[in-house]
Amino acid sequence: MTNATARNDWTRAEIAALFDLPFADLMFEAQTIHRANFPRNEVQLSTLLSIKTGGCPEDCGYCNQSASAESGLKAEKLMSVQAVMQAAAQAKDAGSSRFCMGAAWRNPKERDMPAIVQMVQGVRQMGMETCMTLGMLSESQAKVLADAGLDYYNHNIDTSPEHYEKVITTRTFDDRLETLENVRNSGINVCSGGIVGMGETREDRVGFLHALAVLPTHPQSVPINALVPVKGTVLGNMLADTPLAKIDEIEFVRTVAVARIVMPESMVRLSAGRESMSDACQALCFMAGANSIFTGDKLLTTANAGDNADAALFAKLGVVPMQAPEPVEPKVAMEAVAAE
Repeated sequence: MTNATARNDWTRAEIAALFDLPFADLMFEAQTIHRANFPRNEVQLSTLLSIKTGGCPEDCGYCNQSASAESGLKAEKLMSVQAVMQAAAQAKDAGSSRFCMGAAWRNPKERDMPAIVQMVQGVRQMGMETCMTLGMLSESQAKVLADAGLDYYNHNIDTSPEHYEKVITTRTFDDRLETLENVRNSGINVCSGGIVGMGETREDRVGFLHALAVLPTHPQSVPINALVPVKGTVLGNMLADTPLAKIDEIEFVRTVAVARIVMPESMVRLSAGRESMSDACQALCFMAGANSIFTGDKLLTTANAGDNADAALFAKLGVVPMQAPEPVEPKVAMEAVAAE
């Protein structure tokens, strides 16, 4: 069955059949495909910084940065370029080769684009891979970021098209796909994934991976998150202190493995929720084909495993940090920004 070549004609039935495989068979297929496309036992270390926290007008039911959430999180202004550069330098010193910047916006405003461009260029000059998540992007904004040299733009689809409207009402699933199209057309690598543990069914997890696997080009980066239930959010209040607050680790690993099989050439990122995962679960995720993690003590606004814990886990498993590729010189686009 093993096919290490990317294809865009997956059916839901085929993906459902992968989920239904005996666990050992699924893991064998995923690891075989992973080894055909990526160095074995290498995992990329990434850092995610919240460059603009809280006050987001979207109503995503999982997010404590939504203005509608009663999580006690205060809205803050966009960080200064200098502060972001300091955080990036610290991340690089701690071993990260990828630096991701997230802003709690529905979409970036034109007045913020010059600072955003400077952040991208500054981080790239440090020799790190860059990623941003700023909400919805217009075609012109995607072009500005592409000209600045942005490597990846993150915009998650979160879940299946059917389950999506139960989690978010202020932005449609098609809105998300439109942003992904604008990013793809600009030449920036697409980073898009979703969240496991939002009360969805396995059928929804099939639908989520199917939606990504049939895009014209697979996202070059696919983050798989485990929901971190935060009290004050819709899902946090619904799931907190219930058995559903903790993910089914085997089902989570299955999701990672199926993502690896249907998108064989994509980086599969083990993202939010590692704080609550056992070492064994994380080890199985790496075996299933996950090859990037967010390290550090914080992931946007929630707790994360921390550098020391990750170093200890890597040592146990014989895993080593993936080295960053040499960045290509960005096309400077300050003129384009000024013209906006």
